[in-house]
Amino acid sequence: MSTALPRFVVLAGALSAAVSVAAQTCEARSGPRPPAVVALYTSEGCSSCPPADRWLSTLKPQDNVLALSFHVNYWNHLGWRDPFATKETTARQYQLKEALGGKYVYTPQVVLNGRDHRGWHGQRASSLSGLPAAVAPALRLSRQGNVVTAQMAAAPGSEPAGELAGYWAVLQDGLVSKVTRGENAGEDLRHDHVVSLYQPVPAWKAAQGGSAQLTLPAGSTQRVAFVVTNPGLTQPLQALVLHCPA
Repeated sequence: MSTALPRFVVLAGALSAAVSVAAQTCEARSGPRPPAVVALYTSEGCSSCPPADRWLSTLKPQDNVLALSFHVNYWNHLGWRDPFATKETTARQYQLKEALGGKYVYTPQVVLNGRDHRGWHGQRASSLSGLPAAVAPALRLSRQGNVVTAQMAAAPGSEPAGELAGYWAVLQDGLVSKVTRGENAGEDLRHDHVVSLYQPVPAWKAAQGGSAQLTLPAGSTQRVAFVVTNPGLTQPLQALVLHCPA
C-alpha cells in the first residue's frame, strides 16, 4: 500500500478515549488506563493461523485493547501469496525476535505488551493486562481532512537525554479471502485489525514530548492507531486509536 510520506516535527507536547467531531476535526485522547497492546503475527499461508485470527477478532476497542494483525510474507513460497503481507510488517517481526532473544520467527505469534504470549487460546479481553499507567505519556490524535496528527506529552519521570519512538498503524476490518492454494486451500478466511500500513516515526526527547503527522488517502475512513514505544520500537508504552465517521 502506498501513501504520501508523513511530515515530522518535534514539539513540546490509548484506547479509552472519547472521539469528538467539530469544525471538520475528529480527535481522541488517551485516558487514565492505557490499553493492552496485542499484536498477532499471522499469514494466510499458515494452516495453524486461522484460529488465532478468529481469536483476535474477538478483541474489541471498547474492551480497552488495541489489537494489531501483522501479516508476514515468509509463507508465500508455499503457493499462496498473502495479499495483506508486506515487507515492513515482516521486518517488524524479525526486529522483535532480536529484541526478545528468540531463535526464529513463527506464526501464529501473539505478543502482549511487547512480550511473547503463548497463553492466548480462549483468553478473554478482560483478562489482558493493560500497559503500566505510571510510564505512559498522554497522547492525542486528531484529524483534519486527510492529515492525522499525533501529539505526545512529556513522559512521566523521563531522563533529560532519554528518547521515545513510535509508529503509525492503519487498520482494516472485515477482510475476506478465498484461498485457492497453499496450506489453507479451499478456505474462506476473515480478518480484523489488519495492519495495512505500518510506519515508524523518528525518535523524540521523552522529557519534551513530540508530534508526528500521517497523510491518508483521500476519503479514507479506516481506523488509525499510534503506538508510543521505546527507541527500538519493540516495547509499547502508550497507544490510541482514532476512528472518524465518514
